[in-house]
Amino acid sequence: MKNDFVSKGRSVSDLKAHLVLTTKYRRKAINGEMLKRLHIILEDLLVKWDCKLVEFNGESDHVHALFQYHPDLQLSTLVGNIKSTTSRRLRQEFAEHLSRFYTKDVFWNGSYFIASCGGVTISTLKQYIESQDSPEIGNSALRAAPLTSTPLPR
Repeated sequence: MKNDFVSKGRSVSDLKAHLVLTTKYRRKAINGEMLKRLHIILEDLLVKWDCKLVEFNGESDHVHALFQYHPDLQLSTLVGNIKSTTSRRLRQEFAEHLSRFYTKDVFWNGSYFIASCGGVTISTLKQYIESQDSPEIGNSALRAAPLTSTPLPR
């Protein structure tokens, strides 16, 4: 995956999260048509939040979404919005199909899984940080110059 940095305000970031949502009672309610529609709904929704869907797929009882987000976004708020919006839209568009699985207006399980992820592994990042050219302790060339008593200009 190429570097896809997001510049917003005073920050440049590359934050990605892996979200897993499961259907209520893990019922195998998602069919192929619903999965395709869910992909479109989620992609559109993430654009409204200034996010980007990187990858999406799922099975009959859960879905996985990998998306990029910016640092000032509160993930729990975004996930709540994703769950409520996708649930409502799927229940509207696939009401007949979902009535075989649920008698109430539900779709997603109350909980979710989310994990941050990046372009490199933790061990690679640790090696990179360890290999930095740190200044040597006691190196006189790096000592601060003595302060003078000359007043600063006003």
